[in-house]
Amino acid sequence: MDVMIALKAIILGIVEGLTEFLPISSTGHQIVVADLIDFGGERAMAFNIIIQLGAILAVMWEYRRKILETVFNVPHQPQAQRFTANLLIAFLPAVVIGVAFADLIHEYLFNPITVAAALVIGGVVMLWAERRQHETHVEEVDDMSWKEALKIGFAQCLAMIPGTSRSASTIIGGLLFGLSRRAATEFSFFLAMPTMVGAAVYSGYKYRDLFQPGDLPVFALGFVVSFIFAMIAVRGLLKFIANHSYALFAWYRIGFGLLILATWQFHLIDWSSAQG
Repeated sequence: MDVMIALKAIILGIVEGLTEFLPISSTGHQIVVADLIDFGGERAMAFNIIIQLGAILAVMWEYRRKILETVFNVPHQPQAQRFTANLLIAFLPAVVIGVAFADLIHEYLFNPITVAAALVIGGVVMLWAERRQHETHVEEVDDMSWKEALKIGFAQCLAMIPGTSRSASTIIGGLLFGLSRRAATEFSFFLAMPTMVGAAVYSGYKYRDLFQPGDLPVFALGFVVSFIFAMIAVRGLLKFIANHSYALFAWYRIGFGLLILATWQFHLIDWSSAQG
């Protein structure tokens, strides 16, 4: 394995793991960092599918007890049936809109400037959502109704714009629709499971010719690194929100987005090669 390729795999695995479940846009960070370290092309596309699976496996492992309990209780427990139905309802909008517009979005919006603008706008929306009066009527994910799940499902679709963040869309959407911070965060984690696995399977099949046996060591390295750092991020986020708002992430988004725009405006970094 080439040392530089291995180093790039580690860097991108860390970025994916740390950012996938934080409301700061993993896709946006991947686009920016991959451009900075010159890791692009078809090989990178296949690599990203693998490291996203590493991240989603981490959250599935973290919530393995809840997943197993739900699976075993679905046939006879109304609470498990409602939770499962809510996940499916929230998942459907992303399936329909994603299949219809994924290629167009990837062609025209996957570039650092779009990412920067979405980071800033999303950060401002997060600050507004945190500062408005927050009325909570859903304390736990099991208390959600199908209407709330559907609303969050449509909110998740905003994340198809790179830089918006799937986590931010679902979490802030959950807060706006009356979920507690913990309920909104956990539902975001659970909704990520079918959404990311479905996207990975779809992309993996669509780009199956990009996977080569010789890339297995690099992909495995990125997968493991992503898994480890995603586990750290998930546990850290749950502890953080117990006593803090999401304002810190909002300011980070705004600062990072403005930094990208400034380097582009003053020609400090040439982002043009990554656009369109």
